[in-house]
Amino acid sequence: MIIEPRMRGFICLTAHPEGAVQNVKNQIEYVKSKGKIEGAKKVLVIGASTGFGLSSRITSAFGSDAATIGVFFEKPPVEGKTASPGWYNSAAFETEAHKAGLYAKSINGDAFSNEIKRETLDLIKTDLGQVDLIIYSLASPVRTNPNTGVTHRSVLKPIGNTFTNKTVDFHSGKVSEISIEPSKEDDIENTVAVMGGEDWSMWIDALKAENLLAPGAVTVAYSYIGPSLTEAVYRKGTIGRAKDHLEATAFSITDSLKDIDGKAYVSVNKALVTQASSAIPVIPLYISLLYKTMKEAGVHEGTIEQIQRLYQDRLYTGKPIELDEKGRIRIDDWEMRDDIQAKVAELWPQATTENLATLGDLEGYRKDFYNLFGFDVDGVDYDADSNEVVEIDSLKS
Repeated sequence: MIIEPRMRGFICLTAHPEGAVQNVKNQIEYVKSKGKIEGAKKVLVIGASTGFGLSSRITSAFGSDAATIGVFFEKPPVEGKTASPGWYNSAAFETEAHKAGLYAKSINGDAFSNEIKRETLDLIKTDLGQVDLIIYSLASPVRTNPNTGVTHRSVLKPIGNTFTNKTVDFHSGKVSEISIEPSKEDDIENTVAVMGGEDWSMWIDALKAENLLAPGAVTVAYSYIGPSLTEAVYRKGTIGRAKDHLEATAFSITDSLKDIDGKAYVSVNKALVTQASSAIPVIPLYISLLYKTMKEAGVHEGTIEQIQRLYQDRLYTGKPIELDEKGRIRIDDWEMRDDIQAKVAELWPQATTENLATLGDLEGYRKDFYNLFGFDVDGVDYDADSNEVVEIDSLKS
C-alpha cells in the first residue's frame, strides 16, 4: 500500500516502515562515525522504541557493542493498517543489530505492570544473567499502579495561576495566544504518580531483589528543565513536580544500590520535537526559535547526538561524572548557554504568524515531527508500495 501521513490534531495516525528503517540506519551510522565507547555491555532500556530511549539503545549497541533488551508498548500492524512508529523503529533496530552480530530482544507491553516486569526479569536471568546499565525513558500520559490498581492520568497545567503566552500551530504556522487554567490538587498527585520516579524505583528494586544488577550497575532516567519562558507551564507546573520527584528518586535509588556500588542519575536533556512536546502549548514556538538559534551557532543536536554525547562525554569517560549543584547530569548545557537563551528571549516577543518562518525554524520543526513517524526522511521513496505488515524478530510467534 501507499502510506501517507494522516493527522488528527497533534498526532499522526500512520507510520512508514521504510522511513523508520532509514531513520534507524542514520542514527546507527552517526554513532559508528564517532568511534567506540567503553561503556556497558548488557543494557536494559525501558521505553526503547522512540526518541531518547531508541537513541540510547542504538548508542549502547553500536557504540559499545552491548547486548540490549528493549521494553516498549507499541501497536503492531494489521493488514491495511500501519503499526505505531515505535514498532517499526524496533523492528529496524533488531534487524540491524542482528546483522552486526549483536544480541537484541524486545518485550512489548505495559512497562508499568508487574507482568511485563516479570517477563523482563526472566529474560535477563535466562539470556544475560545481569545488566550493567538500565535506561529509564518512559513517556506515557497514563499509568495504572500495579499494586493499588488505581489508574492515574497526568496533566500539563500551571500551579497557582492561569498561564497565558504565545504558541504556534506548527501545521499552519499560526502564532496565537493561549491560556491554560491552573491545576487542582489531585492533578499534581496524578502527574507525579505517572511521570515521577515511583515506577523507576520499582524496576530497580525488582532487578536488585533477583540479583540481576551487575556490580557497579548504573541507571539513568531522563528529565528536562528548560528556560524561564516555559517554566510556568513546565518546570514550575504539574510536570515540574513530577520531574522533581524523579530527580529525588535518583538519590534514593543510589542509596539502595550502595552494597553493589551502583549509582542512579538523572540526565537533563535538550528540548526536542517529540510526540509529547508537540502537544504542549508554548513549547513548539520555543523549539522553533531554539532550533534556528542553535543551528546558526553550530550546536544543534537531535536525540542521537545528545545521547551519544551523554555516553561519550559524561557516563563513560573513566573519570567522575560531572554533575550540577543538584546532582544532575546536564546534557542540555548547549541549549542553556547564556548566548543561546538571550537570543531566543530576544526573538520571542517579535514572533508572529507572518515572520516565524524566517525568524524561527518552523520547517525544521515540521520535518522533525514527520520524521518521528517515518515520513519526510531523505532517501525514502514515498510513492512506492510499502508493506505495512512488519514483524519484530524477537517477537515472532
